[in-house]
Amino acid sequence: MRDVVDELIWDEAPKQASAVAVFDAPELVADALTLTPDVRVFCDDWRDASLVDPDLLVEHPDDLHGVDVALSRLPKSLAALDEQAAAVQGAPDVTFVGGARIKHMNRSMNEVLNKHFAAVAASLGRSKSRVLRAWGPENQESDWPKVRMHEDFGFAVAAHGYTFGGTKIDPGSRLLMMALAGGGRTPGLEADDVLDFGCGNGTLSMRLAKDGLNVSARDVSWSAVAGTSVAAEVNGLEVDASWGAGLDGFEDDSFDAIVTNPPFHQGVAKDTTDTLAMFDDAARVLRPGGQLWCVFNSHLPYRRELNVRLGQTQVAAQDPNFTVTVTTLR
Repeated sequence: MRDVVDELIWDEAPKQASAVAVFDAPELVADALTLTPDVRVFCDDWRDASLVDPDLLVEHPDDLHGVDVALSRLPKSLAALDEQAAAVQGAPDVTFVGGARIKHMNRSMNEVLNKHFAAVAASLGRSKSRVLRAWGPENQESDWPKVRMHEDFGFAVAAHGYTFGGTKIDPGSRLLMMALAGGGRTPGLEADDVLDFGCGNGTLSMRLAKDGLNVSARDVSWSAVAGTSVAAEVNGLEVDASWGAGLDGFEDDSFDAIVTNPPFHQGVAKDTTDTLAMFDDAARVLRPGGQLWCVFNSHLPYRRELNVRLGQTQVAAQDPNFTVTVTTLR
């Protein structure tokens, strides 16, 4: 069902189009189809994509090149907005219409759109929501994904606009990698087959694959999976990255270990659903004696959840901001 942001985007959208791109707005797809049969949908979040006819989903943002109308739920990430704006260049008269709650908008969004369009204007606010309308494409080529080499770790990471953390290696992942190597309060990871759940930019996957492990990666974000795959190619490593929610599709007794720097947001909203579902399902995909290694902001209740849902959980490493835990199946 459309919400106030969807309603405002649609009200502000041109009502004539030969090709329409829809970003992260599954509720607007039916409206877009009233304008043209050429509707191309990109949803970074697998949960949004699952609401859309698969025949309308594009495989890559580049497949949106040449549309004349683009409708977007504005992402919280400016990098994601930059990739959206770059993806829809091509047609001489393309109009971009993106909406969000006003509390989630800022003037930097206008600046990002001004890189790719000659003009940007904001609508009047309505129900605490607003739309940015951009037109006059500048036809700048997309520079996504981006790749960055981290000499201190000996591998590169890659990111699309939506990828959490971009091409940086965040402090939580650094602490987890230290603990996995045996530099914490517990022995390090001993495993052959490992799943990196919530892989993000692939930092943990690259580290594990570089150490010679058989690595699978899973994320609910298309950009995370695509970035992880690009990084694996750049580094000459093998990582089996898949797009999806939870542990769906993985066979029983598949892994010796799961490592995770888990997501706890969907868009701008806090959402730990996928992480808690993974905790519940971990005993199914882990082999007897398998381990789940997790790093999280210390204020989050994940250690308690792991104790309740999976088994006895030890603190493997900790600093002022992050906690690494290891849970071993009985």
